[in-house]
Amino acid sequence: MLTLQAGDSSLVLAPEIGGAIVGWSLGAIPLLRRASGDAIVPGDVHGMGCFPLVPFSNRIAWGRFRWQGGDYTIERNFGDHPHAIHGIGWQSRWTVAAASRNSATLVLAHGAEAEAARRWPFAFEAEQSFTLLPDRLRVSLAITNRHASSAPCGLGLHPYFPRPAGSTLQFAATQVWINDADMLPSQCGPISAEWDHTHGLQIGRARLDNCFAGWNGQALITAADGRPGLRIEADDVFGHLIVFTPDSGDYFCAEPVSHMTDAINRFDQQPGHGLRSLAPGETLRGEVTFRLTASG
Repeated sequence: MLTLQAGDSSLVLAPEIGGAIVGWSLGAIPLLRRASGDAIVPGDVHGMGCFPLVPFSNRIAWGRFRWQGGDYTIERNFGDHPHAIHGIGWQSRWTVAAASRNSATLVLAHGAEAEAARRWPFAFEAEQSFTLLPDRLRVSLAITNRHASSAPCGLGLHPYFPRPAGSTLQFAATQVWINDADMLPSQCGPISAEWDHTHGLQIGRARLDNCFAGWNGQALITAADGRPGLRIEADDVFGHLIVFTPDSGDYFCAEPVSHMTDAINRFDQQPGHGLRSLAPGETLRGEVTFRLTASG
């Protein structure tokens, strides 16, 4: 593991556990969900504070898709979950390429040969760069296509935020995807008043596991218990925001991502899906900043 420090702010990274953030704290105050020993000891990335989403975000239906005339089936990688989910970066060992007191760069090379091709059939290199300042955390993501032909690529972050009672989430988007019984997007339309976060909505007031489209890259989390709030500022490549508010638990997720769920199976049919086709050697990159704000 690797610890970064900037003033009272500290960030713990686990390159060996999916390139994940174990925790980010301001003194004793957790700004991301703090991973427990029950998650760290067995290397359970699903229990970390944040992990990268490469080369795709969220679900690929049934782990199957068609690309450039070829049919592909990839591993369903989350227990008995019926779909492939969250890409492969979160279940891979990353390497530390550079590190200083307040910054680090992690890299991942996926060769897509033999058994690795069952995880993802296209070779790529990915990079995460973290810069910690006393009042903010910057995370830069990049993926480069190393396949011999064009390949589908996407980016995203999956942060878990603490959820004290009365906390609110504020952001603007133009549409939202409604899921079917298989948790796949079935219909995109206007955002109802119950799900409209434009002026802030109490977290948990609506049960959400949905992708919001036309996101402007800005979001504000305000805590009601006096702890600092967080402002999310994302580059234009992150045009979608996935919001997950489970019925129970002490966390919620607001995930900046480049594309809609199951975009690869809608590549030629759904305008604005956000997934990119990268030529050999081409790179897709973007940056997300988590900035501390005044107490709520």
